[in-house]
Amino acid sequence: MTMRDRLTAIDEEFSKRTLNLDPAGYFIISIDRDAGLIRARHYSNTIDSRGLAIDPKTGKPIPAKGSVKREPTLTVTGRTAKEICIKLFEEVRPCPVSLMSHAAYLGREFARAEQALVSDQDYLQD
Repeated sequence: MTMRDRLTAIDEEFSKRTLNLDPAGYFIISIDRDAGLIRARHYSNTIDSRGLAIDPKTGKPIPAKGSVKREPTLTVTGRTAKEICIKLFEEVRPCPVSLMSHAAYLGREFARAEQALVSDQDYLQD
């Protein structure tokens, strides 16, 4: 087994764990190749007693798959993972992330988005 295969297996195993949703909201991350930017759009939610993300405007659960028409509460862009993390975690007040696990996840995703931008590969948020 190659090192890449071992690391992929570790990553896949960690992806199976149960996650707590951030009551402060969630992000949709994308890259804008033409502008050379990583874009993070924040959407607010509440978490109900079942642990489901609820749209504060409609009171209905937000589906995990498929598209939903919602307006972001915040959009942050950066040219690198570091730049977007500094903007999001050091400059935006109040910070739209309330869980450390969510912050760590976002850092990993921003690094993946940056790598996709630099290597001219597709980026799909995990």
